[in-house]
Amino acid sequence: MALLNLGYFGVEIAVALAIGSVSLFADSVDFLEDASVNLLILMALGWSLRARARVGMLLAAILLAPTAATLWTAWDKFWDPAVPTPIALTLAGGGALLVNLVCALMLARWRSHGGSLTRAAFLSARNDVAANVGIVAAGAATYALHSPWPDLVVGLAIAAMNLDAAREVWEAAGEERRAAA
Repeated sequence: MALLNLGYFGVEIAVALAIGSVSLFADSVDFLEDASVNLLILMALGWSLRARARVGMLLAAILLAPTAATLWTAWDKFWDPAVPTPIALTLAGGGALLVNLVCALMLARWRSHGGSLTRAAFLSARNDVAANVGIVAAGAATYALHSPWPDLVVGLAIAAMNLDAAREVWEAAGEERRAAA
C-alpha cells in the first residue's frame, strides 16, 4: 500500500501543479502522508501498547500536514482563482479513487486490530475515497460552470476530513496510552 500511495503521489502532484488544482494538491500531499503512515504502522505493529500509543500520537500530527499544506494552497488560489483543467482534474481524481479504494478494501478487515495504528491507516484510506469522489465531482462541476470554486471547496473539504481523522487517531492513541499506564 505504501508503494501504491507513493507512486500515485508522483502522478497527482504533477497534474495538480500543471493545472493549478487545490483539491488534487491536497490529495497528492495526502498520498505522501499515507505512504509515511503505512510505513510507520508496519514498523510499529509489533511494539508494546505504550510505544504504539506514542506512534499513534505522531501519526495524528502527521495527518495534520496535508491540512496545513492545503490551507496554504487554498489561500493562494483564493487570491488567484484560475480555473483548473476539468478533464485532467476528473481523470486524476478517478485514478486516485481507484488506488484509494484498493487500499481501503485491503485495510477494512484490519481496522479494529492494532489499535490507533491500523485505525489511522483505515481512516486515512476511507477519507481518501470520499475525497476522490469529491474531486471527480469537482471536475464535472468545473467543466459545467467553468469556475475555480468547486475545486477550492473540495480542497477545503479534504483539509477538514484530515483534521477530523487526526482528532480521531489522537483520541484512540490517548485511550491506548491510558490503558498501558
